[in-house]
This record gives sequence, structure tokens and C-alpha cells, in this order.
Amino acid sequence: MVVDAKELIGLLPHLRPDELVELDHLLTVGAPVWVPQSGPQRAAMESMADVVFYGGAAGGGKTELLIGLAMTQHEKSIIFRREAVQLVGIEERVATILGSRTGYDGQDRIWRLPVPGPKRTLELGSVKDPGDWSKYQGRPHDLIGFDEICHFLELQVRALMGWKRTDNPKVRQRVVFAGNPPTSSDGEWVIRFFAPWLDPQHPNPAKPGELRWFITDADGKDMEVPNDRPVRIGSDWMDPQSRTFIPSGVDDNLFYSTTGYKKTLQSLPEPLRSQMLKGDFMVGRTDHVWQAIPTEWIKAAQARWRPRVDKGPMTAVGYDVARGGIDFSCVMRRHDWWVDEPIKVPGAVTHDGPTGAGFLIPLVRNAAPVCIDAIGIGSAVLDFLRPTGNVVAVVGSERSDSMDKTGKLCFKNRRAEMYWRLREALDPTNPNPIALPPDQELLGDLCAMRYKPVTMGRNVAILMRDKDEIRDELGRSPDKGDALAMTFIDGLPAAAGRQTYTEAPEPDWRM
Repeated sequence: MVVDAKELIGLLPHLRPDELVELDHLLTVGAPVWVPQSGPQRAAMESMADVVFYGGAAGGGKTELLIGLAMTQHEKSIIFRREAVQLVGIEERVATILGSRTGYDGQDRIWRLPVPGPKRTLELGSVKDPGDWSKYQGRPHDLIGFDEICHFLELQVRALMGWKRTDNPKVRQRVVFAGNPPTSSDGEWVIRFFAPWLDPQHPNPAKPGELRWFITDADGKDMEVPNDRPVRIGSDWMDPQSRTFIPSGVDDNLFYSTTGYKKTLQSLPEPLRSQMLKGDFMVGRTDHVWQAIPTEWIKAAQARWRPRVDKGPMTAVGYDVARGGIDFSCVMRRHDWWVDEPIKVPGAVTHDGPTGAGFLIPLVRNAAPVCIDAIGIGSAVLDFLRPTGNVVAVVGSERSDSMDKTGKLCFKNRRAEMYWRLREALDPTNPNPIALPPDQELLGDLCAMRYKPVTMGRNVAILMRDKDEIRDELGRSPDKGDALAMTFIDGLPAAAGRQTYTEAPEPDWRM
């Protein structure tokens, strides 16, 4: 008779002490130090994906998978948590599996694992601040694990993934994400990263465990490709990397499912219950307390956007200019309360005043005012554009004399003014709220904007988050968000023409 693990656990209370000793001997002598549980955990261990996301619901054995892989499959492993204090639980679980803390250097958080086979080390790391990833720069690992992935910033994860490597061709290299659904907008990037599995609006959904391949295109964006064959981008050949998502939950974890943990999850209030018990990635994400524009306002604006054949005269154009490097130049064109799709090109295309102006001029209609960030390369472009018509120099640090629509709050500077005006335009109580294109980078840019009230004389003023701080968090400059916000700055000259449009037939598009 074959007895599965769950049935065996049910029999344990009925065994005599000598039978328990014999059973322990049969199960442990000659057995590996760790074996995965049948089901999703084993599927995640055996997946051939370069990047595996394992989890979703709580209790599926996510941390256990990361530890088990380090003990049995890899030579140099590192497991990250966002904060160092969160590593204590991992330390304790490793010690429990091994039966001691032999080989552990608590100061450096490196475990020279006393397990059979080749030498294996497990390092525990943390990246509390956005730039902390640089502490691990140049330190290769063949397994890079992230526990509670939605707590990390996208920049941190992508930078750390760059050090996945080994000089041993016999050792598998991979990245494993483990975690639950995001509880704030900071974790939204994970849904975009695994959109075929997690985004219900994705046009080509993937099944759990299915491999999909991705490369980074010329614009620095993830692009899905059909298979693992090299793809030419410009003059370079890119090798696609595979990803997959394998869902798990408490019912897949024999230890938790037999100890009543599911009842604990069932008692949680919504939306936490749906996130932790069901692994629902679409519910309950809360915004940062100082997020300038609520995420739901942005998503509602994107949901009401429709392409237009006749777009009507332009109201304003925002132009965020970059000069080479990793940044991009971006143009946002507003037609009254409808915003056209972003146009974005590498900074090398707009590397000086003449090229920057030449790129923009064909995109402007009916003498619409062009708002340009006048710092840096933007000032050179500004000089070339002045003779062509309405050009507005935007200096975010300049003083603003405006008040919000309630007349109670002033603005610390022009950057605060333009973003708050954009917020007011997106407010659902606005009788004619703006429609935004369903662009995921634009969503990320706007969600990353924070504000805080500061004292300015006798008034309370709004101060917006610094652009460099947003760049550190996103891993890129918020080009689209800044270009859009500039079109709402106060005092823009009027554009020529009457604001009319006709809508195109609604396409089959998804966010």
C-alpha cells in the first residue's frame, strides 16, 4: 500500500515510540538535506525559466523554496529581503533545517553550508534604501532570490539581477522571486514584469509554469519575443531570457494545511484576505499616504481614453529633453482634455539644440504652446524654438504665485504647481476629467510622485518630490510624467483653433 505524505502525518499520533524512531530512520538516513513538496514547490524547483516568480497566496512555502535551492542546487546563493531585520526569520529557518548554526558568519551574514556535495554558500542581503543595491555590485551569484518581491523597488531588482553569473558551466544560474500580491502602488511593477500571468487585461495570457521569453529593446523596455532564439536590436544580438509564474497557497503546503493556518488566513479582513488566501493581484493595493495623484484616478483616466481620428487642435505640448546617456526625450501632446500617446526617443537623438528642436517641430500643430524644461539641454532647444512660435520655459524650482482650486493651498514652486494642476484635472469630481493613454510607464511615473505640505510664510504650501529621488526609485527618469505635467502649468498662451474632435471606432486594446 502506498501512503502519501498527508496520510502519513495523520497516522503519526497512532504510532508507538519505537515505530516513530524506525520511521524517522527510514525517512532521514541517506536523504537529501531538503526536498521540495510535491506540487507547485517542486514545479518551481524544476522550472527551466531564467526568472521564476513563485507564490501569490500566503503559506505556499516561498521562503522554504529559496533556502532549499541554495542548499541543494547552487554553489553561491544570495537571498534578499528589503530590510536587514527581516532576515532573522530566514536565519532561523536555515538553522532549523540544518540542526545547528555551524558555518554561519553572523557579522557578514554568510553561511558556509555544512551539506553533502560541493561547497555551497548562502549569503543574506538587504537593500533598504534605493541605492543600496550598489553594495552588492560585482559580487556574482548563481542563485539570486528575492523574498517578498513586492517590497523591492524595480531599479534595485533589475540592478541586482545583473550579477547573476558563475564560472562553473555545470551550475545552473537563475533568479527566483517569492512573494504575495503588492499591498501598495510601489509593487505595481511586479504585475507589469509578469503581465502575461498577472494582468487580466493582457492580450496573450500565459498559463502557470509556461515559459515566455523577453529582451530589452532599443528604448530600454521589456519586449516579449516568440522563443529563445537571439534577436537583433540595432547592431547587437540579444539573447532572450525566460520568465514564468507558478502560483501557490496554503493548500499546497502540507505543514501549514495540517496546522490550521488556513483558518487564520480566512479570518483576515478584506482585501487582505483575498490577497493572502487567494493570491489576488488585482485587489486592495493602497497608495502611499503622500502620493500626489491616487492610482485609481490615473487608471480611470486611462480606461476612458479612446483613439481619435480627428484629434482637434493641440492645447499644449510638453517636452522633456535628454542628452544621451540612459535617459530619453519625451513629448506629450494635449488636445483639450484628451492626451495623445507619448512619443519617446533615446537621448542621443536630441543631443544638442538643433537636433532637439528638429525632432519636436514636426510634432506641433496649430501653434500650440510648447513647454520645455529649461534646465540643461532644454535651454539649448528652447533657444532654437523661440522663433517658431509659442514656447514656454519651465523651471521647476521657480516660485509659483498660484493657489490650488480651493484657494487654501499655495505651491512651493512651479513643479508643485504643474503636478497639482494635473491632479485637479484627474479628479473624478471634475465635470470633464482628462483622458490619458493606457501607457504603463506613464502610470508608474505619476504613481511615483509624492508631495508634502510645508510652511511658506503664513500659508501651507505643496512641495513635490525631487526628480532625482523618483529616478532612484524607478530606475529611469519620469520623462512621460514630467512632460505631461508641464502642459498643465499656469499661464500658458492660448493655441490657435477651436477644440473639436471625432472618435475613432473603439479598438480591441488592453492596458
